[in-house]
Amino acid sequence: MKTLLRISALLCASLLASATSHAALKALIVDGQNNHDWKGTTPHLKKYLEETGLFEVDVATSPDNKGDMSTFKPDFKKYKLVVSNYNGQDWPKETQAAFEAFVRDGGGFVSVHAANNSFPNWPAYNQMIGLGGWGGRNEKSGPYVYWEEKSAKVVKDMAPGSGGHHGPQHAFAIEAREPQHPVLAGLPTKWMHAQDELYDKLRGPAENLTVLATAFADSTKGGTGRHEPMLMTTTFGQGRVFHTAMGHAGGGKRTAQQCVGFIVTFQRGAEWAVTGKVTQKVPADFPTADKVSLRE
Repeated sequence: MKTLLRISALLCASLLASATSHAALKALIVDGQNNHDWKGTTPHLKKYLEETGLFEVDVATSPDNKGDMSTFKPDFKKYKLVVSNYNGQDWPKETQAAFEAFVRDGGGFVSVHAANNSFPNWPAYNQMIGLGGWGGRNEKSGPYVYWEEKSAKVVKDMAPGSGGHHGPQHAFAIEAREPQHPVLAGLPTKWMHAQDELYDKLRGPAENLTVLATAFADSTKGGTGRHEPMLMTTTFGQGRVFHTAMGHAGGGKRTAQQCVGFIVTFQRGAEWAVTGKVTQKVPADFPTADKVSLRE
């Protein structure tokens, strides 16, 4: 009987340890204001995170631009990851300070598409995202950053000018510049991304910035004629930040967010931001160098 009880106790302990080791990571998506379709985007970002089997996801929605922003105080400390689908009014100073502390103390942060338009006058936020656009950003915000093909390196350019621009939406190729980074390891070094806004002329502090992948902003498509950052990482204190400039949604269309390349790099970037590694396998439907891949 004692032997059976001991075996039972060991089995229970083993199951408990297993359940604990596989406990979901708590994630928070922040939305509520955006010049893009945040209401349509958040459910898909939530779904993509949950599909990994790694995350349990909550959503914090701010008041609209006529509401009382002083009431917006998410409890960031409850989470391992914060994803921003927000582009709007400044958060209260108390909320800004809490978010800074969350990332500085080791929290993971993911900035999606127009979230890099936010908070041009919040120094710590701009350090987190590395590069941003619009909102009055200019040379005082930091350098333009792009990939120079000839020298095969990232260039920081302090030329005067506004930050943030894109031409008409179109499909474009993503090229890995740090293919061994955990987010990109195992993915094709070049793949086609579905129709999206190709952000260019992003500028910011660019501190602790690693440009993972770029896209060529063709001048015939209204671009700069340069290879512009699309996937990036930074560090802020002990925290890791993954920044994707992709993922436009608006006008009833979200083709860019249906792109398997966007989905997979978002999922992998989220895991890396929390753990510093990526355990997810590359799916069979990942896009190729000459073919876009979409999920309904």
